[in-house]
Amino acid sequence: MPLPLLLRSLHQNCRHSCSLSRSHASNPSVALFTLLRRFMAAAAADSVSPSNTRVGWIGTGVMGQSMCGHLIRAGYKLTVFNRTVSKAQPLLDMGAQLAQSPQAVASQSDVVFSIVGYPSDVRSVLLDPKSGVLSGLRPGGVLVDMTTSEPSLAVEIASAAASKGCYSIDAPVSGGDRGAKSGTLAIFTGGDESVVHRLSPLFSLMGKVNYMGSSGKGQFAKLANQITIASTMVGLVEGMVYAHKAGLDVGLYLDAISTGAAGSKSLDLYGHRILKRDFAPGFYVNHFVKDLGICLKECQNMGISLPGLALAQQLYVSLKAYGEGNLGTQSLILVLERLNNVTLKPGTPGAAST
Repeated sequence: MPLPLLLRSLHQNCRHSCSLSRSHASNPSVALFTLLRRFMAAAAADSVSPSNTRVGWIGTGVMGQSMCGHLIRAGYKLTVFNRTVSKAQPLLDMGAQLAQSPQAVASQSDVVFSIVGYPSDVRSVLLDPKSGVLSGLRPGGVLVDMTTSEPSLAVEIASAAASKGCYSIDAPVSGGDRGAKSGTLAIFTGGDESVVHRLSPLFSLMGKVNYMGSSGKGQFAKLANQITIASTMVGLVEGMVYAHKAGLDVGLYLDAISTGAAGSKSLDLYGHRILKRDFAPGFYVNHFVKDLGICLKECQNMGISLPGLALAQQLYVSLKAYGEGNLGTQSLILVLERLNNVTLKPGTPGAAST
């Protein structure tokens, strides 16, 4: 049972313990011990573990496949759904069961995670009255959307879940494909804090959970995260182009700044990938453009101006215009190379490769 129900039970047991204490007047600690034992037993029965929690997973792409894999390896029974079945095959090989719809996943699960592409996908997967998760989730079930999406949609989903006696947590993540593979993602959660706490055994397998507040606050935190990353990526690739034109070995330059004030997670994850011309997606340009677009929409709603965000969004949109939307976000270097008519190469001073 959720923590509020446990607390209600505790209150009822407190009233009952008064009679116990009267009957044990010579030893009043007996009643308290009995009460605490009942409370701890209820809490233990409610704890999430492979023995008592069936998990569903929707979305087995670059991020989802690794995240779901951690749960399977920890012993949880997983039911999965993905529109492209081949992307779920590695998880099926690990023992996951395939469902034919999000509704079918929910009917076999106590907790359902989703990590899909766009807000429209989130709405379809979770709220569709015939095939969505909420149409199949039993009362008391929990859905956890880890897609970066609109805060207002997270609030809407939470309201729809509550009307069915279920719970909804928005829990977008940051850390890219490497964070997903290593189980070191930053997880931003919004919703009922007691539910987030109850799910901590699951979250801990994927990374560090950070409770941000009520429904939608997890999404707001992730959008702020994306704003920070966007400007950081612009600074990273601009510095690399500048170092290149100055005749520096860009690889040595990246190593030199990594331990100084210019060091960042973006540099660690993508600096040398860029030099190797490795543009495989840890996070798709298309999805980043979507995220930054949501950020700009929220800025308009708030009445604030973030020029760094606006510039970064335009640069990433230009990648889409060149048909590069399915590359990783580190491909931003391609925009700066085109603007400056240069091509960076590993281990070669800039003057030799312009």
